[in-house]
Amino acid sequence: MTATPLTPGEVAARSGVAVSALHFYERNGLITSERTSGGQRRYSRDVLRRLAFIRVSQRVGIPLADIARALATLPEGRTPTRRDWARLSRTWRGELEARITQLEALRDTLDECIGCGCLSLRSCALANPADELAERGPGAVRLER
Repeated sequence: MTATPLTPGEVAARSGVAVSALHFYERNGLITSERTSGGQRRYSRDVLRRLAFIRVSQRVGIPLADIARALATLPEGRTPTRRDWARLSRTWRGELEARITQLEALRDTLDECIGCGCLSLRSCALANPADELAERGPGAVRLER
């Protein structure tokens, strides 16, 4: 830890991440803190870069569990570097490309769906193309994310 650790409020102000989110990230192993003799959390300054990595990853659609697994691959839990980001983003590229394709298909069919006005879950080409969900049996079925 650096000589001048940051309080949760200071980290929140500098990173734009709410204090409650800091605690959540810490509980889930994404960041760490040390405790003062009075039990107060203190963060090393490198947590700011780690938080930036988490926020950018989330912004591009990477699930938090995948971000946690990626951060766990770093030696000694260190802060990600530019080289780390390049390596990790390559592993996520396929998933991101699939999401882009899915979003483009949604964009291209959304006008037709709103235009027809049916919104029928049985026949809607957007929610259930070619009634594919029938193959999974009766009952509610979640849409892919």
